[in-house]
Parts: sequence; structure tokens; C-alpha cells
Amino acid sequence: MPMKVSLIVGTRPEAIKMAPVALQMRQMPDAFHPILIATAQHREMLDQVLTLFDLQPDYDLNVMRPDQSPFEVTTGVLTRLQPVLQKERPDLVMVQGDTTSTFTGALAAFYLKIPVAHVEAGLRTYNKYQPFPEEINRHLVSVLADWHFAPTEWARANLLREGIPPERIFVTGNTVVDALQMILARPAPPLPDFVLRLSPEQRLLLVTAHRRENWGQPLRHICRALRALAQRFPEVVIAFSVHLNPNVQSVVRQELQGIPRIHLLEPIAYPAFVHLMARSYFILTDSGGIQEEAPSLSKPVLVLREVTERPEGVEAGVLKVVGTNTERIVAEATRLLTDEAAYREMAQRRNPYGDGHAAERILAILQRGWGCEW
Repeated sequence: MPMKVSLIVGTRPEAIKMAPVALQMRQMPDAFHPILIATAQHREMLDQVLTLFDLQPDYDLNVMRPDQSPFEVTTGVLTRLQPVLQKERPDLVMVQGDTTSTFTGALAAFYLKIPVAHVEAGLRTYNKYQPFPEEINRHLVSVLADWHFAPTEWARANLLREGIPPERIFVTGNTVVDALQMILARPAPPLPDFVLRLSPEQRLLLVTAHRRENWGQPLRHICRALRALAQRFPEVVIAFSVHLNPNVQSVVRQELQGIPRIHLLEPIAYPAFVHLMARSYFILTDSGGIQEEAPSLSKPVLVLREVTERPEGVEAGVLKVVGTNTERIVAEATRLLTDEAAYREMAQRRNPYGDGHAAERILAILQRGWGCEW
């Protein structure tokens, strides 16, 4: 009998990183019976990714509500997931990352005494509010999980320090690299007209900023840094992919609407975003996934956060944490724009996050280890 696995996804990053696992399972019907459950913590952005990878949820919990809080997501996922898991009785529940859907999916499985596998386990900042609520979500999932698929040795070391038995931890690489390579193998989609019109002298800076801890004044500081860069460097063009959350939209549009050479974009479909990353000179972001994707494209990243749970990238020299202080962002971006050696130093480093075969490793480990008495 194939192993019945419920894969839970709620947000765009979860879907991107879980897609390679789900697709690999599809190719192994004698070994795996995947059941895809979408919580729809993020509705539109999740649907884009599922369509992109030709994944149709077997169950859609449809929990998203306008301007929802973690309380609402937690209770919505728990109450709607319970009857699904009770009906299907999977052999394993697989969750990815650190969202509220991830934590509540693992908690629901625990309540029903179903084993839990955690993809991208072991990321830590050890600051409970940075990022919020993700740092605590991933700690809690580590307590609940039985299989810990760590993307790097650094993540494995975190889990070992926390007392996770070593035989339950497996270093696989990050599945986001698998997904990125799938997209790069396809024909490039259309990019915005202003990108196609860029002259050889112009340099494109790609920006995303949406994390809850950056809402309000920190986001205003980020926007003011972008405005200063556009004013200081006439050859710079800035593309800001603006998250749909109204807490992000309102601040970004107040600060940057109408500024020459700053283009405020609605959230971009993942294939176009990948090729926009590839076209950019460097990237400024508070996203986690982009910190892993950009090094595969040889793009330096300035991390718009005070701490990162991905220090491998900092140690490898492909990431630099710059926070949200306006002056520091401007100074670090100016360095990359004016110091060619400093730019090359970041752009030519090796990606520490994987080789595009993480999903294969995860399924091979499950096949070998299923039924282990831990």
C-alpha cells in the first residue's frame, strides 16, 4: 500500500516549496498517495502558485478573511482541518516552513496522533518576535514533528541543540531551489514594459517588504531609503512588488506613489518574479524565500530585517542584513552601486541552500525510514 501523505499549504511560499515534493510524489504512485490540503491563509497568491505547478487541492479550507489576525487563522485552520484528517486518516501529515497554517496543521495532526514531517526544519533567530509569529511557529512545529527535514547543516545543529534526536533529523537542501530550477527551465514569461525598456546603463533594483514586524514606521523608513536612492542615482530603476495586505499597500503608496523611476507593482506571478530577480542588479527584501532563491541567480541581497534565520547566506557572503534604518539601507545600497569589487564579491559566491534535489532526498528518506520505531 502506498503511504498516504496529507500535504498542507496555506501561503504562496509554502506552495512554492511544497510543490516539488507533491510533484515528485505524483511520479511515485506505488510509494505515495498525496492528499493536498490548501488552508488558503493567503487566497489569491496561493492559487497562482498551485495553478502554476498544475496542483489541484483535494481539500480547500478557505480560511482567508480580510485583514485577518493570527487568532482567526489558527482557529479557522484547526476547526476546518479536523474533519478532513479524521476522514482521510493519513499515515503522515507534511507541513512546510513556519506560517500559522504550518503550526496549526502540525497541531491538528498531533491531536489525532498522526505523525508529522516538517520540511525546512530548524531555522532560528532565537528572537521570539523577529520574525513574528514565524519564529515561535517553527519552534512549536519542531516540538510536534517526528521527521525533521533540515535545509542545511546549520539548521540541523539548531535542532540538535534543542534536543531533537539526531536520527530524526535529515539534511536535504531547500526545496525552493528545486522549484526555482523548474521555473527557469520553462520559457520566460512577459515582464513589465518598463523592464524591457531598460537601457544597458540602467540598473534595476528589486524590492519586497511585507513582514508584520516591519509594518508602520519601519516600512516608512524602507520607503524613504528607496526614494533617496532613486534621487541620488539617476541610472537606478526600482521595482517594488507590493504585498496585497492593506498595512503594506497604504504605507508604500503614501510614501512612493508618483516618484520617478520607482514602479509599484501588484504581486507578481512566480515565474515572472523569478525572471525579474534574474534581470535585477541586486535585491532588497525582508522575505525569507528570496534570501534562498537570489543566490542561485548570483544576485546580492540586502536583508531588510534586524535578524535572519538564514545565517548561512550571511556567512557565505551572498546576504547582508541591513535592518530598516534609512541611512544604513542607503549606505549599503550605495556601496553595491559604486564599488564594483564589493558587488562581485557578493554576486560570485556559492549558494549554500541546495542543488535542486531536495524533494528527491525527502521522499527517499521517507521510503527508507517509514515504520521506524522512535
